[in-house]
Amino acid sequence: MKQLMKIERFCLIAHIVSMAFGLLGLLLVLPHPELILGLSTTGQVLFQWGMSGGGVVYILFGTAAVAIYAYRTLGLWHWLTFMLPAVCLSLSSELLGTSTGFPFGHYAYLSGLGYKIAGLVPFTIPLSWFYLGLVCYLIARAGLETTQTPGWVRHLGAIALGALLLTSWDFVLDPAMSQTAFPFWEWQQPGAFFGMPYQNFAGWMGTGAVFMSIAALLWQKAPINLERVHLGLPLIVYLSNFAFAAIMSIAAGIWIPVFLGLLLGIVPVLILWWMAQPTQLAIPAETPANQEEEISVAPVKVAVK
Repeated sequence: MKQLMKIERFCLIAHIVSMAFGLLGLLLVLPHPELILGLSTTGQVLFQWGMSGGGVVYILFGTAAVAIYAYRTLGLWHWLTFMLPAVCLSLSSELLGTSTGFPFGHYAYLSGLGYKIAGLVPFTIPLSWFYLGLVCYLIARAGLETTQTPGWVRHLGAIALGALLLTSWDFVLDPAMSQTAFPFWEWQQPGAFFGMPYQNFAGWMGTGAVFMSIAALLWQKAPINLERVHLGLPLIVYLSNFAFAAIMSIAAGIWIPVFLGLLLGIVPVLILWWMAQPTQLAIPAETPANQEEEISVAPVKVAVK
């Protein structure tokens, strides 16, 4: 398990570093071609490789970090019963969207995000739905578990809030990634919200809510109880991905989506994280005076009905 934790931390750090590298390339180097010409031949080759595959790398590292976290913290059942519906349903929605315009609107993916499934959707896109969707749902669920409301209300609330957090990230990401100097997708019928149709947000909310609902139903046999201490990686992943999207949008002069994202994404996610059950400390009833006091952190509790 310690080895898994080390790999998880490495993947998380590599995920964040990859996003930072991408930002430097998109915002500083590409607008100033003289910087590229000043590089050595090897440097130019590395830069070209980084720009062509950087989007793939940061998504793969993010997926790996969250997958290992889910397996280590939640167990194999909870990991797979969230990942498989998330990947399959989001891929289906994306293939349908790029083919027909439903449910997101008419759009098409460009290069930079890896091999395209059926020539339409990069294979990394459903992976990003999985890893961002899981961290959003876990934070929402952990936060609402401490409220004095009926169980079905908490479950529906976690699905609704989880889908909202996921969509709020898209508020900020979509305008930047489609309007940057090096876009990753394009809207074939631009909408009224900074190039995006409002239909896109309904598609995001609906798709996220569906696969989160499936996971919630499958998890009923073995409910989870996450404490605040277990939400470190989900919070870091959400905040770092939001920061990446926000910096891209601000650099493109797009501010309103960032403010909406802060209001509907960052503020709720921090409140929900704080609402999560604090770590329970188990202290021995009697501690000899000549021995050091031992404090153990309670692990994630999984209750089987």
